[in-house]
Amino acid sequence: MPQRVVCQQCGYVLYEGAELKPPDEILHQNDGTCPRCGKKLALIPLDVEVKPAK
Repeated sequence: MPQRVVCQQCGYVLYEGAELKPPDEILHQNDGTCPRCGKKLALIPLDVEVKPAK
């Protein structure tokens, strides 16, 4: 099952892949901020959408 994690503010794709990664690992990879807009990333997801893969 693919996973995509995007910045809530600008929509930048922080992680996309078949391997499920925990939020803290994705946060650590991006030094706690979005590389595009600089928004501070939260450890607990604020909004989650589940969509079928195409």
